Parts: sequence; C-alpha cells; structure tokens
Amino acid sequence: MKKDAKSKKKSRLRLLHQYYDYTGFYSFVGKSLKKAIIPILVFIASIFAIDYFVLDLNKVLVTITETYSPAGILSVFFASESLLGLVPPELFIAWAGKSELPIFYLSLLAAASYLGGIVSYFIGVGITKIPAVHKQMEINLAQHIKNARKWGGFLIIVGALLPIPFAMSSIAAGIIRFPFMSYLMFGLLRFVRFYAYALVIFGMV
Repeated sequence: MKKDAKSKKKSRLRLLHQYYDYTGFYSFVGKSLKKAIIPILVFIASIFAIDYFVLDLNKVLVTITETYSPAGILSVFFASESLLGLVPPELFIAWAGKSELPIFYLSLLAAASYLGGIVSYFIGVGITKIPAVHKQMEINLAQHIKNARKWGGFLIIVGALLPIPFAMSSIAAGIIRFPFMSYLMFGLLRFVRFYAYALVIFGMV
C-alpha cells in the first residue's frame, strides 16, 4: 500500500513537472529571475554611486525618519502596494534600516505589502462586476491573467518572491477568482522576500 501511495505521489509530481515544463512556467521563472537581477544590481550600484558622489544617504534616511511619521510612510507604502506597486519596496526597506526599530518596521512593511496584495485581489474581484472596466483590464493585464489561469498558485509565489509587482499578480488572481484561502497562504511568502532583501539592504545603509 505504501509503495502504491509513493508511486502515485511520484506520478503526480512527474505530471506536474511535465505540465509546468510544457506550459513554459520554468522558462517564465528563469526570465523573471534574469529581469529581477538587473534592477537589483542597478539599485545596489545606484545606492553606492549616490552615496559616494552625490550625498550621504545615511543622513538622508535619518532625516526622513526624523521628519516624517512612521504612520505616514507606512500609509504611502500601503497605498502603493495596493495600486500596482508603483514605488519600489527597496526604498522603504532602506528607510526601515535607519529607523530606531529596523526589524519592527520591516515587519510592518511586509504586513502592509501583504495586506495591499489582499486589497488588489479584491480589486480584481470587483473588476469582474464592471463589464467595461473588466474588458479593459483583460487587455492591460492579459499576460498576467493568462499566466494566472495556467499556473495559479505558482504565479502568486513568483509574484510574492520576485521583483514583479505583487499587486498585478494579486489583481489577476482576483479576476480569475483564484481560491482566496490559497491566495492568503501563498501570499505569506511576501514576508520571506522582505526579510531576505533586508539582509542585503540593511548592510548597505
């Protein structure tokens, strides 16, 4: 019985592997990683260049933490993460690194990003109830929606971990009515991304 269960599990994994290989999921992840590496390297190089040639970023970040309230900064970030991820999270992670409680504010940023993704998910759900808007979003997010229908949870995982706007993956998930509880579970990987990025960015600032 145990051998039969193991063989069935292997067969299922093999079928999943063949499906994701055939539909181009691995190729998509590879391309996404290549695209992600360039912005990360550019961001790191820009940080060093600005810090060395233009101004002291440490002083700038300290000034921001002293001038603007954490609630205001977190609100701006939450709004950004709810609306197509317009501002790079790395900038806010750098801010958290210069705050009095880096890990605390980093965790709040990760939570704001996660909650912003949930808002985006329900934006996607709401869009389906407005025919004209739905049609336009089907055009604007055609590739994301197509990928969400093919790969479901795996696309959410990629969106949560890689420098792809998480909001877009979340809206696409909402449009196709991806199971909400599964979305919540996969979306938790957003916290992993923030802590992983902080390991690098905290050391830079």
